[in-house]
Amino acid sequence: MVQLHPRLAQDGLEVATLTFCRLLLMNDSRHPWLILVPTREGLRDLDELTPEEMASVWADIRLASRFLRGHFHPDKLNIASLGNLVPQLHIHVIARFIDDPAWPHPVWGRNPPLPYPPQEAEKLLKSLQDYLRDAIPARHE
Repeated sequence: MVQLHPRLAQDGLEVATLTFCRLLLMNDSRHPWLILVPTREGLRDLDELTPEEMASVWADIRLASRFLRGHFHPDKLNIASLGNLVPQLHIHVIARFIDDPAWPHPVWGRNPPLPYPPQEAEKLLKSLQDYLRDAIPARHE
């Protein structure tokens, strides 16, 4: 299992391992936000992925996107890989709403994170894990 950069470990709640990425829920209740971390050590940028790895990452992005779209019904999905503060390759998938506190700007640095209340985080993690179990049943048999 790839070790998470301390910032990712601090800011995210562990959900599952997908096709090629570890899936985290960003602990910020203002923005439904998932983070995908590829499971090969030492990756910094998307162009370092093999074509097969890239296909797996896109499959994982699609899973994350479909969950956010189906569960939250956002106005827009933002998908980004920046890595300015965290050099470990990771991809953000963020549900955006025209009335969210950062709209229309990027969510980074706009407002300090507002962690989920424990019961809300637990409920959302369960919904996400149930979705993944149904979306990729072969991995859970």
